[in-house]
Amino acid sequence: MFCLLLVIVGLAGCGGENAAEPAPEAPPGIELTSPAFEAGGAIPRDYGCDGAELSPPLAWDEVPVAAESLVLLMEDPDAPDGTFVHWTVYGISPTTVRFLEGEAPAGSLEGENSFGDEGYGGPCPPEGDTAHRYVFALYALRSEPDLARGAKPDEVHEAIEEQAIARGRLVGTFKRG
Repeated sequence: MFCLLLVIVGLAGCGGENAAEPAPEAPPGIELTSPAFEAGGAIPRDYGCDGAELSPPLAWDEVPVAAESLVLLMEDPDAPDGTFVHWTVYGISPTTVRFLEGEAPAGSLEGENSFGDEGYGGPCPPEGDTAHRYVFALYALRSEPDLARGAKPDEVHEAIEEQAIARGRLVGTFKRG
């Protein structure tokens, strides 16, 4: 029994961190969309944990001329244990206008998600839960963030809070089963 308890405790410590705070605020202004789903609509199964788990394509415009860098967050604010971070991408050139399905833009860096992995982790609410909201937020920053590859969610949030000059949001929903 003691060995089983050790295994359970050990597994509970695996994985990444949830965000301690909600997504940073910034003035609106960036128009963020996806050709895969409408704002407020259901995110297709292929982008979730029960599908191919590809990152969805995203597109945007209206990035301020003063922007030196862009940062993308994808978070589930409805997760049972607080805001669950599914994806952070930073060091995105301000001239970039889209993400293709399944990939981050060339030259960008990806942080650690709340699964404990680097890169994208698709929507995966607990089975039986009502649909969760997944918030994609693209931030324009006044300077390049000082973040290494694999940065923790709170490090990315902190960099955004210090440098954000504009934001775009796109919310989709996802329900398993």
